[in-house]
Parts: sequence; C-alpha cells; structure tokens
Amino acid sequence: MTPDWDSISYCISSRYRVVALNRLNEGPATPSQIAADADVGIAHVSRALQELQDELLVTLLVSEDRKKGRVYGLTETGQEVWDTVEAENMV
Repeated sequence: MTPDWDSISYCISSRYRVVALNRLNEGPATPSQIAADADVGIAHVSRALQELQDELLVTLLVSEDRKKGRVYGLTETGQEVWDTVEAENMV
C-alpha cells in the first residue's frame, strides 16, 4: 500500500499530534494520560485528538456523550500513518 503522504505530513506538522499518535500506538488512552505521559498541556492534546479524529486517524472508543474518561485509539489508517512515520524516522 502506498503511504498517505498528506496525512503523514499533517501529523508531523504538529508536535502535539505526534505526541498523541505516539502514545496511542502503545494502546488506547485518555487525553489526560497522553498529556501526563508526554508532559504537555491537556488542552493541546485534546485539540490534537480532535484534529486527528477529524482526519479519521484516531477514534473515540466510548460514547460521544462521555465528557470525562474519553478513551481514544488509532484507526487502521492512523496505525498505517504512524508506522510509516516511525519507519521513515520522521520524528
């Protein structure tokens, strides 16, 4: 499969999107877990997750109605994009 360079470029153009994808590559997580693991602000992580969700690279694994404890995971496309980022040493 040909890498989706538009999505890859989009992801690596923001350190917060990179942080979120890197953490979600290890498994599903909440925004607060991602922020704590990477020592970055939760507002940045939440915005990055929303952007990645809009691009169909991450998905919300719980109901949209949940305001606390929202768990996110990589989509298949998100996993492919992240695998390429890592394989090409782009971060």
